[in-house]
Amino acid sequence: MRSRVTELHLVKDQARQGPDPRATQAQWDKGKLTVHERLTLLFDEGTFTEIEPLRRHRAQGFGLEAKKPYTDGVVTGWGQVHGRTVFAYAHDFRIFGGSLGEAHAEKIHKVMDLAEAAGAPLVSLSDGAGARIQEGVTALAGYGGIFRRNVKASGVIPQISVMLGPCAGGATYSPALTDFVFMVRGIAQMYITGPDVVKAVTGEEITHEQLGGAAVHAGVSGAAGFVCESEEECLEEVRYLLSLLPANNRELPPREVCTDPADRRCEKLLTLVPADPMMSYDMHAVIEEIVDEGEFFEVHAQWATNIVCGFARLDGHVVGIVGNQPQSLAGVLDIHASEKAARFVQTCDAFSIPLVTLVDVPGFLPGSDQEHNGIIRHGAKLLYAYCNATVPRIQVIVRKAYGGSYIVMDSRSIGADLSFAWPINEIAVMGAEGAANIVFRREIAASPDPERARAQAIREYRRELMHPYYAAERGLVDDVIDPVDTRSVLIRSLAMLRAKQAPIPARKHGNSPT
Repeated sequence: MRSRVTELHLVKDQARQGPDPRATQAQWDKGKLTVHERLTLLFDEGTFTEIEPLRRHRAQGFGLEAKKPYTDGVVTGWGQVHGRTVFAYAHDFRIFGGSLGEAHAEKIHKVMDLAEAAGAPLVSLSDGAGARIQEGVTALAGYGGIFRRNVKASGVIPQISVMLGPCAGGATYSPALTDFVFMVRGIAQMYITGPDVVKAVTGEEITHEQLGGAAVHAGVSGAAGFVCESEEECLEEVRYLLSLLPANNRELPPREVCTDPADRRCEKLLTLVPADPMMSYDMHAVIEEIVDEGEFFEVHAQWATNIVCGFARLDGHVVGIVGNQPQSLAGVLDIHASEKAARFVQTCDAFSIPLVTLVDVPGFLPGSDQEHNGIIRHGAKLLYAYCNATVPRIQVIVRKAYGGSYIVMDSRSIGADLSFAWPINEIAVMGAEGAANIVFRREIAASPDPERARAQAIREYRRELMHPYYAAERGLVDDVIDPVDTRSVLIRSLAMLRAKQAPIPARKHGNSPT
């Protein structure tokens, strides 16, 4: 027995170290960590349990039969993150470049099935060269099994993809199917076809980083929700995100003890937001003044910056916050903002995270480019997401809310549980200037002093239809509140709504706009 145990430890040490020390050194030379170094950073110390560490492929041909390293290029298992169970699989680029073959895929399938059965989050640490060409169609079938499981687990357990190296071809669709994608600047890339194929087909010369680097997916495509400067920072951010999420869709997000008083008055809000609807300000500052300890974890911070989405806590309870950003495109809704917010609302609804919507929206972005690229269809995604959400929903109209964008930003008419407004709110079909030009166009045209008549018409429209109590008088706003009380009002309201029950229609599923 002792000799066999000694042999076992030698075999496992070999599996952990990899087949070639030069491959480990090459990983470090690229500024990248090894697979076990990454898992050590992700999990609480000493809690990771690996499964199938001795798995080997059984492929033949192209020299594969002579190379059968343990793990087959992927490490799978579970451990604890902040004391809660989390499953993970991590590609080992030192072995076959982290490429996916039959055995490799079966290990991933197994850990995905275990995560769903245990009702625990799943984290993938991606650093692989795609499908293993030498294994042909069995490698492609392996990806199919991953995608099917991604979809099956969607909305059931949180799924987080962490891009720590190359990800090309069909492999990119698994991150796209998960809830959150992290990328590390300088070492992570994602693309369907690489620079060589792009050049061969189109003649365009482009680098890996320009084609699918972190900056591209964080700020242009929207495929990455978070960008980090190092692997250490990235994995610490993943741990923090996991602390905000429930283990599965049958549990509530974990609550933390809160030392920030629930009745704290937010005096800064009186000066942060200008009463003039044409003046800009930073919605981040408003959010940070309201939430616990000013901590706001933003998603897609660099993409569609005219809307802000992220997680925070109110009295220790996790909430999802959506807010228009007047500093970017005046906070209008456009195609990308609608997609970004819709995805975030759906994610919060799937995992029982209440929604707080801070509204300061002048409308949808006009222009032929937006119309031709489907602003109607994409704007409807946000409308659908809010209407479909059954979690507690509270709207706060910070300043202006015009036209259809007011409705879409979780108005009472589409199902918000409560709506509050600050005393500088303006809720109307459109701004007073545009409305007056339409409603009083004949009077203005017939006046001997059109500019004076226009100014008088604007004042009249504001007085009759845009005063801060107009919507409250008609029951479309539950109360007009002092901005300094926003935090306490939200906390009391969310406490009341915590046990909210909403009936779900008897249907297979809805047909969301695509």
